[in-house]
Amino acid sequence: MPETNGVWIVVTTLNKILALAGAVLLLGGLMLGFRSVSSGGADCGSAFQPAGGVTPMACDGALNRSGTLVTIVLSAGVLCLIAAVTVKVVRDKVSA
Repeated sequence: MPETNGVWIVVTTLNKILALAGAVLLLGGLMLGFRSVSSGGADCGSAFQPAGGVTPMACDGALNRSGTLVTIVLSAGVLCLIAAVTVKVVRDKVSA
């Protein structure tokens, strides 16, 4: 694989960017999942651990939105990591 070829440099850079973006999105999704949510002055807990006991109905929507956001961010992170692995596998097969 010629390192000076511009295409390989672009592919390698794309692979690194996808891997980094995937890792950042996964970590961000985890942090969002543990972030506390409140609604109408009541503490609703977090997407990963709702508040114990009976929570107000207003918490249902807030926890639902929080869970949806966490799911989207984590899914985007996983997709970026899958894309990075795919780019690496294809690059290795082409260069072999």
